[in-house]
Amino acid sequence: MTTTEADPTPLPENDAAPASGPRHAADVAPEPTDENVWLEDIHGEEQLAWVREQNARTEELLEDAEYEAVEAGILEVLDSTDRIAMVSKRGDFYYNFWKDQEHPKGLWRRTTWESYLTEEPEWDVLLDIDALAAAEGVEWVFHGVGFLRPADGSEYRLAMVSLSPDGGDADRHREFDVESRTFVEGGFDLPTAKGNVSWLDADTLLVSSTAEGLPATTSSYARTGVKLRRGQSLADAERLFEIPEDHMLAMVAHDSTPGYERTFAVDYIDFYNRSTSLLRDDSWVVIDVPTDVNISAHRDWLLFRPQKDWDVAGVLYPAGSLLAADFESYLAGTRSLLVLFTPDAHTSLQSWSWTKDYLLLNLLRDVSSEIRVLDPSRPDSEGGWTSTVLDACPPLHDVNAYAVDDEDAGPEGNDFWLVATGFTTPTTLTRGTLGAASSGGASSGGASAGGGSEASGVASQHAEVKRSPSFFNEADYEVQQHFAVSDDGTKVPYFQVASKDLVLDGQNPTQLSGYGGFEVSRTPAYSGTMGRAWLERRTLGASSDDGAAAHSRGGVYVVANIRGGGEYGPSWHRAALQENRHRAYEDFAAVAKDLISRGVTSRRRLGCVGGSNGGLLVGNMLTQYPELFGAVSCGVPLLDMRRYTKLSAGYSWIAEYGDPDVPAQWDFIRTFSPYHLLHDGVEYPETFIWTATSDDRVGPVQARKMAARMQAMGIPNVWFHEALEGGHAGASDNRQAAALQARSNHFLWRSLAGSN
Repeated sequence: MTTTEADPTPLPENDAAPASGPRHAADVAPEPTDENVWLEDIHGEEQLAWVREQNARTEELLEDAEYEAVEAGILEVLDSTDRIAMVSKRGDFYYNFWKDQEHPKGLWRRTTWESYLTEEPEWDVLLDIDALAAAEGVEWVFHGVGFLRPADGSEYRLAMVSLSPDGGDADRHREFDVESRTFVEGGFDLPTAKGNVSWLDADTLLVSSTAEGLPATTSSYARTGVKLRRGQSLADAERLFEIPEDHMLAMVAHDSTPGYERTFAVDYIDFYNRSTSLLRDDSWVVIDVPTDVNISAHRDWLLFRPQKDWDVAGVLYPAGSLLAADFESYLAGTRSLLVLFTPDAHTSLQSWSWTKDYLLLNLLRDVSSEIRVLDPSRPDSEGGWTSTVLDACPPLHDVNAYAVDDEDAGPEGNDFWLVATGFTTPTTLTRGTLGAASSGGASSGGASAGGGSEASGVASQHAEVKRSPSFFNEADYEVQQHFAVSDDGTKVPYFQVASKDLVLDGQNPTQLSGYGGFEVSRTPAYSGTMGRAWLERRTLGASSDDGAAAHSRGGVYVVANIRGGGEYGPSWHRAALQENRHRAYEDFAAVAKDLISRGVTSRRRLGCVGGSNGGLLVGNMLTQYPELFGAVSCGVPLLDMRRYTKLSAGYSWIAEYGDPDVPAQWDFIRTFSPYHLLHDGVEYPETFIWTATSDDRVGPVQARKMAARMQAMGIPNVWFHEALEGGHAGASDNRQAAALQARSNHFLWRSLAGSN
C-alpha cells in the first residue's frame, strides 16, 4: 500500500543549504548575553531542582478541585473503550495499537475482518507494552512496527518493533515473532538511536542510525545508510550511502512490492530539499529532478510534486501540482509528464493513496475536504487520468481516503478507508470499494452499502464500519468559517466553534489555536477533550462592558489557518518562510483582531495556545502583540532563535527559519525570537510555558530559559511546568496526556473566565 503525504516546501531561491565546514568567527553573528545558558544542561542536578521547584509552584496554582474534575473528564475521553480502534491490514489480519485505563502504555494486537465488524472484536494481543516495561524496568513507549514481507502463500510473521525508552525520537528496534508472541532470541536488536530500519530480506536490514559510533549530522540524525546482516554489529555493517555532515539526514529503504523490488537512498539536504537515488547494478543512480521536487514510486509509476514552479522542456508546472511518468521511461531520459492535479487559489493537494487500480487524491478546498478518484486506465481529454469526485465530504469537515490493501487479490484490492471528522461530528470509519461504473461496485466485508458515487467511469460503494462515541452535547454548538484580513490584504480563514446562542458582547472566553509552519494544515477534527474542557465549561456569570445583566456562558474554540501552514499548498507555506516569517504572526493577530471586532471576545477574554512551532507562534503573540491577549499557553516551544540550531534537533529547521549564525539572517530572525523581544514596562498576558525533559526534538531548555527570564524581570503570572517524560508530545500515555491538556485548558480558563 502506498499512501503519501504532500511533503513540505523548499528553501527560497536566493537561499542555499549551509556550506560545509566551520565559519570564521568574524563571519558569525554575535550572541546576545544569556544569563540562563546554565539551564541548557538538560539533566543536571541543579537544573532539575529548578524544574521541580517550578513544577511544584505551578501545580499548587492549577491543581485545585476544578482542575481535578477537568482532568478526570479528559482522561475518561482518552481511556474510552468505545472509541474507534483504527486498524492497518497485513495479510489476513487487521492490526491495532490500543491504550486505555488498564493498559496505559498500550497493547499491540490484531483481529480478523469478521471479528472487527462486531461491536466487541476478539483481539489477539501480540505485545503488552505495560508488561514489557515492568519486566525490563524501562518505561517503553511504542513507536510502531515494520513487517518483513513473507514468502508467497505465507502469513506476515517477523517484524521490527520500534520502542522509545522515554517517549523521545530515539528508538530501539527489536525483531519480533507474531506467531510466538516473543522477541526473536538472537534476532536483530538495534541500540537506541535516531534513525530508521527497512527489511531487505529475511536476514538483512537497511539501517540509518547514529548508534555504535555511526556518524551523525549536525541536526543529530543519521549520516549513513548501512546493510546489516543477521549476526553483525552496526559498526561492522557495510556502508551503502553517506551524506555531508551539514545535511539533515540519510535514509535507505527497500520497496519489496513483488515485481517492483527497488532499493532507494534519500539525502535529506534540509527540510525541503532532497536527492533520491536508486540502486542499480550495485551503483546509486540519482533520479534526475530538482531537489525541491518531491517524488514517490508506485509500481510502474513515478509521481512528482514540485514545491516551486517547475520548468520541464519549456512546460511550466505550478508548485503543488501532481505529475506522473512511467518509472523506467523517466530514468531513461524521457520527460513526458502527465498532469494529475493542478492547484488553484482555493484548492490544494494534501496526500494521495493507491488502491490496486486507482489513485485517491485527498484535497482541501478552502480548508474543507474533497476527494478525487483517478483511473490510470482511462485518459481524460487533456491527457491525464479520468477524475471522479467522491461523494463523501460534507462542508467544514476533514475526510481522508486511503487504501485498505492494494495487494489484495480480486476487487478487495480496490477497497479504501474513509475517515471523516468535524469539530462537532464524532469520527466515523467507513470502508468502500472502487470499480468501473458498469460493474456497480460492491461493498466489502459483508457490510451493506450505505452510500456511493458514480461518474466518469468510476463507481464507489461505501458503508460505515465504526463510529466514535459522543463526549459532549454537539447539538448545542455550531461551526462557522470566517476570513480575517491580514496586514498585506491576504484573507486568512479560521474556524469558530461556539454555542448556538453565542452573545456577541465581547465577553466569551475564547481559545485561539494555530501552528503556521512546515506546511502543516490545521483541519476540522472532533475532540471530546475540547468539548468537555472548554466548550461546555461555564463562567460564573460575566458582566458585559455595556452594563447588561451578567449571564453564564461557555467557551469558544477557534482554529486559525495562517500562512506557513499547508492549507493552500506550498505557496501558502512559502509565504511565511525565513525573512517573511512575520506574515504568519500578522495573520494570527488579524484573526485575534477579527474575533474582537466581531464581538466574539475581548483582550481580557482571549487566550492563545500552540505547541512546538505553534509555541514559537504564541511566543510571538506574547512579545509582539501583548495588547490582544489575556493569556498565553506556550507548549514545547522554540523561543530562543539565536541558539535554536545548537539545541536538540534545531539545526534541521534552518530551511524554515534561517541560520542565526549568518549575520544577515540573524537580522531578520531576531525580529521573531521571543526570548530576545521581552522588554521592561510592558503589560504582558498571563503566561503558562510547558515542556518535557525527554523532548529530544525541540528540547526543554528554550522553555526553561524563557520562563526564567520573564520571572527575573518581575513579570507577574508567569508559570512553568516540565513533564519529566513524554518526549516532544509532552506525554507518553493517556494519564500524562490528560494532565497536560487539563493544565493548559484550566490555566486559560482561570485567566480568561474570571470576573476581573
